Amino acid sequence: MAAKQAEQLNFSAVETARAIRAGEVTAEEVTRACLDRIEEIEPTIHAWAHLAPEVAMEQARQADARRRAGKTTGPLHGVPVGIKDILDTKDFPTEYGTPIHAGRRPAEDATAVALLRQAGAVILGKTVTTEFATMHPGPTANPHDPSRTPGGSSSGSAAAVAAGMVPVAIGTQTNGSVIRPASFCGVVGYKPSFGLIPRHRVLKQSPPLDQIGSFGRTVEDAALAAQCAMGFDSRDPASRPVAVPDLWGLCASEPPMPPTLALFKGPVWDQAEATTHEAFEELAEFLGDGAGEAEVAPVFGEAAELHRRIMEADIAKNYAADYGRAPDRFSEVLSGIIERGREVRAVDYNIAMDRIDLFARSLEPLFEEYDALLTPAVAGEAPMGLDSTGSPAFCTLWTYCGMPAVSLPILHGPAGMPLGVQLVGRRGDDGKLLRTARWLMDKVTAEAEA
Repeated sequence: MAAKQAEQLNFSAVETARAIRAGEVTAEEVTRACLDRIEEIEPTIHAWAHLAPEVAMEQARQADARRRAGKTTGPLHGVPVGIKDILDTKDFPTEYGTPIHAGRRPAEDATAVALLRQAGAVILGKTVTTEFATMHPGPTANPHDPSRTPGGSSSGSAAAVAAGMVPVAIGTQTNGSVIRPASFCGVVGYKPSFGLIPRHRVLKQSPPLDQIGSFGRTVEDAALAAQCAMGFDSRDPASRPVAVPDLWGLCASEPPMPPTLALFKGPVWDQAEATTHEAFEELAEFLGDGAGEAEVAPVFGEAAELHRRIMEADIAKNYAADYGRAPDRFSEVLSGIIERGREVRAVDYNIAMDRIDLFARSLEPLFEEYDALLTPAVAGEAPMGLDSTGSPAFCTLWTYCGMPAVSLPILHGPAGMPLGVQLVGRRGDDGKLLRTARWLMDKVTAEAEA
């Protein structure tokens, strides 16, 4: 398949996998099309930390040989996937976005990567992460406007999907590192419920908060990629020996009745820009009787501080060896996080941990009335400049509580840049959330085309 034919598939992971299984296109042709696209625009976007075209092409040739031999193929058979450079990969370096780990070559894959390979994925390369997956940015630019940030810390994964370099990519979120870059780059970002994707051989930042997610150009693609990375691994304390949910099947199905959504303004609503307020009010008006408004107690305003205590204390602990060995190679912003984390008292850390379940349970009644909460993914459009990654404030509560969230590229800001709509679901009810998200995308698309 020529590169133009690959573009006709719109780089949809679902459609690409179907075409490969049907013999309409080969994995080698799809992979070559992705690599050609990367060669064309990577000098502007800088989404990739590590690429080895021959390694990717050899994976694709093996996938084609397997299909020709009539062997079983997985749901992502032959589909190229980008992997954030904090997940170990046996055939690519994993350097955590820092020169401290330059040249680090893992001996084996992270569990999530191994599961993606098992599903047939072609690991195309490693995408850029911010320094140690925190706030200091890497070189990646926003594909919609290279003078703006793509967000972080999963900068390269979001930008690579937005730029058509790869159908789907994997990222991580400890605060807002999937949802925020998805919003800024105008793609779908999905952060599953805590514990669904195992984190063995993934950079350990804050185990109570670290979560793996996915990026795609459609809700179905993000759901499929995440589902293929799910499974049980006893080496991850958050992992549970339960059946992997059929996210893609639920996502592709029709809801039994039109979902009801609640506009959630919450404790950080005043941090959103005026144009974001207006856009969400218009969206609620568009949904009509299908949209209400959710209110929560003022105590939820404490979530940001509780989250900060856990995250910064854990970063101080987990990065201590590198910080002690090479403090001059840490950015000022990460050094500040570590120094603050060292000051967190044990009692305050434990209180913050205890409140995770309390806060999550307190949100449960909202889902007796609504199918999902509707809230901004970010304060506004991607900020100008590449010296920051934007605020994660609109993601913090949901990450803290381990609840599933999806960013949908259905709004635009005053400069025409993407503005994500975040949908949040009940903890553990990811399939319903994704089905609602796909329904909303379809509804908005149909209205735009009418």
